[in-house]
Formats: sequence, structure tokens, C-alpha cells
Amino acid sequence: MDDTPKSLTSLPTTKVARAARFAKTGLNVGANYVKHYAKRAVGADSPTDDLHAANAAELYGTLSEMKGSVLKVAQMLAMEKNLLPTAYADQFAQAQYQTPPLSGPLVVKTFREAFGKSPFEVFDAFDIEARQAASIGQVHAARKDGRTLAVKVQYPGVADSIRSDIRLVKPIALRVLGLDEATVRPYLQEVETRLLEETDYALELRRGQHIARACAGFAHLQFPQYYPELSAPRILTMDWLPGRHLKEFLATNPSQEVRNQLGQTLWGFYMFQLNELRQVHADPHPGNFLLSDTNGGTVGVLDFGCVKEVPADVHHLFTALLAPETLADSARLTQLLTEAGIVRPEDTPARQAFYVDTMRASLELVGRPFRQPTFDFGDPAYMQSLYALGDDLMQQPELRQQREPRGSEHFIYLNRTYVGLYALLTELGASIRTSPTQ
Repeated sequence: MDDTPKSLTSLPTTKVARAARFAKTGLNVGANYVKHYAKRAVGADSPTDDLHAANAAELYGTLSEMKGSVLKVAQMLAMEKNLLPTAYADQFAQAQYQTPPLSGPLVVKTFREAFGKSPFEVFDAFDIEARQAASIGQVHAARKDGRTLAVKVQYPGVADSIRSDIRLVKPIALRVLGLDEATVRPYLQEVETRLLEETDYALELRRGQHIARACAGFAHLQFPQYYPELSAPRILTMDWLPGRHLKEFLATNPSQEVRNQLGQTLWGFYMFQLNELRQVHADPHPGNFLLSDTNGGTVGVLDFGCVKEVPADVHHLFTALLAPETLADSARLTQLLTEAGIVRPEDTPARQAFYVDTMRASLELVGRPFRQPTFDFGDPAYMQSLYALGDDLMQQPELRQQREPRGSEHFIYLNRTYVGLYALLTELGASIRTSPTQ
């Protein structure tokens, strides 16, 4: 059986077309439920896992076809393993590596609109078959002046569809979660802003160049050189970096020393970004890194479309909440949680105590790597504890009844960044020094 994703010859870009595609998926998912319960009603075997698998495949097929913001959200959800049944997490994880690519004619059309030329005229050689296809764009291999290049081509209509997709999905999500639109507006705005930034290839080029220059002293980090003259609003050209994605790299059975070096490099990279640059590469899924055993372990960093800039007050809160002395000082912890908007002055004493106690337990676990001189991510029990914590919090009656999000919207992408980093280090099985070294 051929598992190669088939090319997409068209993409639903209008509001009507995308709404219709959502509706069709809803009908198909509903039909799966009808079949499931009909079988059970007559005593036939119909495992819930089979229902999840069928619906996950249906949803992923739709998201792959629609691409853009909805596929990006699926990619984010795949990193939050405690939020989804296994069938959905497994399907959505494909968005980190490969989704059905656009057809050749649409790629050529994009180049003609940007340069007035086909890609075969722009480059000395251009592979019309995409090497990778993800949520916002796909990557082609090319050559020019003896250089091997990676050319990222953005899907048509992605930027325009983001706001309409969010407006389409928002009423359903609010109804299901029982939330008021006014309370979630800052959080939705934060997500929408980051998604729109990911479609701005000129911004990505500038950020990639800036972070690469700032991290020039890191011996085991590698960044692509970007080529503005070969780039356009929906085309981004850069060097093709060597290395393998995480799963492919682990299949080569790297030594523990190499794993540790790679983990150390990733940790140092993120600590430097957070504490010195005050901005972080906020999309740390495995598809955005290339790993090799060169020089004892080298990390190639890709895709600076999603970069979270960290305001000074948010950096202060984030680091102060992780400090060991904070956990031992209830007054200090309460003050910081109030600054963060998690504890509110109008809360009853009992509710304030609940949030303080809940956050103390969460911060003790989440911040544990920051409070130890070395940390072994090779022990899977740590990530299992994090996912279990997520499950426990979701089952808390007080939190389930509290239909109001709390905390700074800036923490959405900071939390996503460190959950993703922890998951990468755990898959690597790396033991690292957590002091801020290069």
C-alpha cells in the first residue's frame, strides 16, 4: 500500500468553501457516531477506540486539506499529549512532519505571481515535488550557483483564512467550553497574532537572521543563511541544512554522549533566548530541528515563523515563579500569582488558597529542571508526571466549574515552548546541566 501523501490540486480558500468543508466533516463525524451506537444497540462489537480512530482520520483529512490555522492548531494539540485521545494525538502528530503537498502547477503559479518567472527560471535546478509539507507552507529543494537551497512556498489564501477560520470555530468552541467571549478575547487575539505572523515570510527572514547572529557563539548550533533576493511575500529561500529529524536521527542509535550534547545545546539555546534575547523560537516540535552527530552533536534550527517576544514584566513573572525560594514563601507566591492574573483580589480567601496551593504543586513539577544543577530527561517518568498533572487539573471540580481563563495571555506560547522543549529532551533521552551555559 502506498502511504505517500497525494498532492492537492486545489485549496479551499474562501470563507464559504472552508465553512462548507467544516460542515461536511461534521456530518461525517456524526455519521461515525451513528454507526458506532447502532452497532452497540444490536449487540455488535464497536470499540470506542475504533470510533476515535475513524473520527481522527476524518478530522485530520480535513485539516490537511484546509491547511493554515486549523492544521497549525492540530499540530499544537499533538504536543499536548494529555489533552487528546491517543488516536487523535497520533493523527495530528503527522502535521509536524508531512501533510499532502500542493500540486506542481500551483507551485509554479506562486512563483510566476512573485517573480514573473517559473521556479525553473529562478533557480538552476528546482525539485517540483515537495520534500516536506506542513501547515503553512511546503519545502522544495533547489540549487543555484553551486548551493543547495531549501525553498519554502506558502499555501495560497492561508493568511486571509486565519481570521475567518477563527471566527468560524470560535462560537462552537465557546459553546462547548461554556466560556464568555469577552474573557477569552485576549487569549484568542494572542493566538491569532502569532498565526498571522507565521504567514509573514519577510518577518520570518528578519527574525531568523537576527537570532542566528545573536547565537553565533554557540558551537553546536547551526542556522541557515537566508536569501532575500530569492524570497518574496509567499516564498522564502535559505540554505538546505544537513541532519535528520528526531525520529530518523534516533533510528541511527546515537551514543548517550551525543544525545546529551544535543540536549545541552537545545537547553542552552532556549535559556539564552529567554534571558538574553527576551524572545523565543516558540514552535519547538521535532520537525523544526535537524540533528547530527557532527562535532559530538549539532542542532540545525529551522522555521522562525513563530517567535514569541517576551515583555520585561512577563519575563520577571515567568522566572520568579520558577525560582525555588518562591515555592517556600506563600506570601511571595500569592503576590506573583496576583500579578499574573491567576489570583484575583475579589476572590474569596478559600478560592485564593485553592489557586495558590494548585499553582505551588504545578510549579514544583514544571520548574523542577530549573532548580537542579543537572537534570535527566532520559527518565520518562518526569514527562509522564507532567501529563498526569494535566489530567489531574482537568478533573479538579473547582477548575471545571471555573469557566473563566486566568493568567497572562503571554503564557500561552511560553508554556507551549517549554512543554515542547521538555518533550524533545525526553525523546532524546538527554541528561543535561541546567545552569545557563553554552
